[in-house]
Amino acid sequence: MNRNVIVITGGQRSGKSSYAQKLALSLSSNPVYLATSRIWDEEHRARIVRHQADRGPEWTNLEEEKFLSKHNLAGKVVLVDCVTLWATNFFFDNKADVALSLSQLKTEFEILTSQDATFIFVTNEIGLGGISADELQRKFTDLQGWFNQHIAGIAGKVILMTSGIPLVLKE
Repeated sequence: MNRNVIVITGGQRSGKSSYAQKLALSLSSNPVYLATSRIWDEEHRARIVRHQADRGPEWTNLEEEKFLSKHNLAGKVVLVDCVTLWATNFFFDNKADVALSLSQLKTEFEILTSQDATFIFVTNEIGLGGISADELQRKFTDLQGWFNQHIAGIAGKVILMTSGIPLVLKE
C-alpha cells in the first residue's frame, strides 16, 4: 500500500475531476495537473479548453500522453487526469493488445509512483454501465477494470464519486 497514492473513481460526470482538484489544492498551494489526453476531435478539444479554464494560475500544467514518469515530480502534489485516457493511449498504440497495454501501464505506474510525491489519480468505472456489444469496447473495459484494480490495490486511499458525493472506499 502506498499512502502517497489516492484514487478517485466513478462514472462520467460524477464530480471526480472537480473533487480531485479541490483535494489537490487543499494539499498544496501549487499542485501539478498532469493531463494525459490526446485531442481526438473538436468536441474533445473544447472540453480540454474548458477544463484548462477551470484551473487557476496556482496550477503547474503538464501534458503527457503515456510516459508520465519522465517528469521530475519530487515534493509535489500531482493530479493525474485521467487514467482512462492514459490507458486509451497505450491501448490504441498497441493495437488493442490488452495484455501488453496492461503490462506497460503497470510498469509506468510503478516508476511514476516511486517518486517522493503525492499522486491523485482520476479514473472512470466504465464497466458499471453494462456489457458492450462491441468487441473493441469490451477489450478496453477489461483493460480499464484490471488497471483500476491494480492502482486501487496499491493506493492508500480510494474514493468513489457518485452524484457529486465522495464515498471513501479505502483509507
